[in-house]
Amino acid sequence: MKNIVSRLWNEEAGFVISTELVLVATILVLALVVGLATVRDAVIQELADVAGAIGAINQSYSFTAVTGHTSSVAGSFMADQIDYCDPQQNANAAPSCLSLLEPATAGG
Repeated sequence: MKNIVSRLWNEEAGFVISTELVLVATILVLALVVGLATVRDAVIQELADVAGAIGAINQSYSFTAVTGHTSSVAGSFMADQIDYCDPQQNANAAPSCLSLLEPATAGG
């Protein structure tokens, strides 16, 4: 019995492999978390760009009066008003309703 315990105590071949696997798995998980956070930020920015493009569509329309031999149609006009999320002056400004908050750092 003492001989078996002694052999098991001195056996280190499996320890090195399992330590390497844990180290590699930890590095992979950390890289995956960082990569997914980057993908999340890129998707949010692209969706904000799509929302800005949809909001910038010119929704105003007009047609003038048409008069025929026996009928007529009055003209119509509609102007698109500025929405809450539309940038006010600068066309390159971020939408007012989208705010990405980053955690404060120790340096400020």
